[in-house]
Amino acid sequence: MLFQELSDFIKNRMRMSHIYQPVMLMTLLRNDGVCHERVIVAALLERDESQIEYYTRITNNMVGRVLRNHEYVARDRKNKTCRLINYEALNGEQVQRLIDLCQLRLDNFLEARGRKIFDHRRKSAGYISGTLRYEVLKKAKCHRELCGISADVKALEVDHIIPRNLNGSDDISNLQALCYSCNAMKRDRDTTDFRVVRNSYELREKGCLFCVVNNDRIVGSNELAYVIRDAFPVTELHTLIIPKRHVRTYFELGQAEINACNWLLLDEKPHITSQDNAVTGFNIGINDGESAGQTILHCHIHLIPRRVGDVENPRGSIRHTIPGKGYY
Repeated sequence: MLFQELSDFIKNRMRMSHIYQPVMLMTLLRNDGVCHERVIVAALLERDESQIEYYTRITNNMVGRVLRNHEYVARDRKNKTCRLINYEALNGEQVQRLIDLCQLRLDNFLEARGRKIFDHRRKSAGYISGTLRYEVLKKAKCHRELCGISADVKALEVDHIIPRNLNGSDDISNLQALCYSCNAMKRDRDTTDFRVVRNSYELREKGCLFCVVNNDRIVGSNELAYVIRDAFPVTELHTLIIPKRHVRTYFELGQAEINACNWLLLDEKPHITSQDNAVTGFNIGINDGESAGQTILHCHIHLIPRRVGDVENPRGSIRHTIPGKGYY
């Protein structure tokens, strides 16, 4: 009876979003139906390519490099193997004594340091809610935001653009979807002084119309950007999305600020259409530089609602910034 039920479940009713269910069932079946949860975890890790890549990098570039420098270990790049140099000179008793010495050093180290040695692996887990994680991954549309690789190739992680241990917040504007490889490389190679980056977000310029805005004008905001209605609207509900930091051009925005502005753009669209169901389209644009018509030298994004018949011929709308170029 159980065989038939499990067979039917595996073949017809198992809905898979990852490898976990069949691996767990195989592990239980191979261990007489019961095993410690760590055995199941080990089986999952054995098949998790992102974990394998992570520890391959540690094996070859960190611990392996140290032992190679001491000339105890050699690496065969072609066959992807590691070798203990002159292992054949050891007898069985010596091998066991060396293993025991390693275990003793390991036990003493763990007793002195405890679980803290693994804290760096825990920083990216546990404190981001499932709802927030879902929103970040949905925004990424199943691709990494750094390398662009599909989630079908590597599993996605939610990463803090400014690390949390450097006061990076859990605001969605500071989160991005990365694969494990990109996340590891970002941590190892990025030498940016994030304290300076964080302080730069507080930059305001005296006399700038968009650095200090009355709260009653603000209709939406997040940590790094805010939304107001344009004081001289092109159409009704013409909206501006403005980074809080004083920055002249879109091209000077950091990724977190771009994320913050994009999230507000996405939020405002349904707010506008719910207020006016005649809105059937939008123009989204930036005047970047005085030669492009920028008059307030603080970056801002225009979200302009469009309605059928609001102009005689809407064709080529943004192209009309150069007169006569809208028709083609």
